[in-house]
Amino acid sequence: MTTASAPRPARYGATAIALHWIMGLSIVAVICVGWYMTGLPFSPQRLKLYNWHKWAGVAILALSVLRLLWRLTHRPPALPAAVLAAMPRWQQAAHHGVHYLMYALFLIVPLVGWAYSSAAGFPIVFLGLVPLPDFVPVSPALAEAIKPLHAISAYALTALVVLHVAAAVKHQLIDRDGLVGRMLPARG
Repeated sequence: MTTASAPRPARYGATAIALHWIMGLSIVAVICVGWYMTGLPFSPQRLKLYNWHKWAGVAILALSVLRLLWRLTHRPPALPAAVLAAMPRWQQAAHHGVHYLMYALFLIVPLVGWAYSSAAGFPIVFLGLVPLPDFVPVSPALAEAIKPLHAISAYALTALVVLHVAAAVKHQLIDRDGLVGRMLPARG
């Protein structure tokens, strides 16, 4: 655990980098599958994709808890002084706000999905092996109330991911300030 008096590293550590990229790619995949599966007619393939989507959501939830615990016990590197000096205050606020909201949605999206699945009476059996407890009681009315919340929170997370990637691209291609390199695996 890094203490407040310890110097902050210049770049993210291997664990933070691995969690970032595993979660990032997983979230993009589960969002794409979510969009695709909802447009399919009722079929074995649709049921298979719904199960995969639930399993991925549970895995992302577990990774999110792990990532949050890691983040709370390991200070991230400070923004480089040159980047901070060149960044207007609104961008600094957006930088922090987007990160906080993404962390919240990493937890909210799968929890709301789990609640919807439970309320709709569709149990989650992780990887087809481990039955998870119902998050809420079976209730068609509750399921109807929760269903749009899962979609809204997923769209919000998607928008934040797009914003996060756009900011990274801006820093890499326009600002050329090396900020993105802090989250890439070390070379050599």
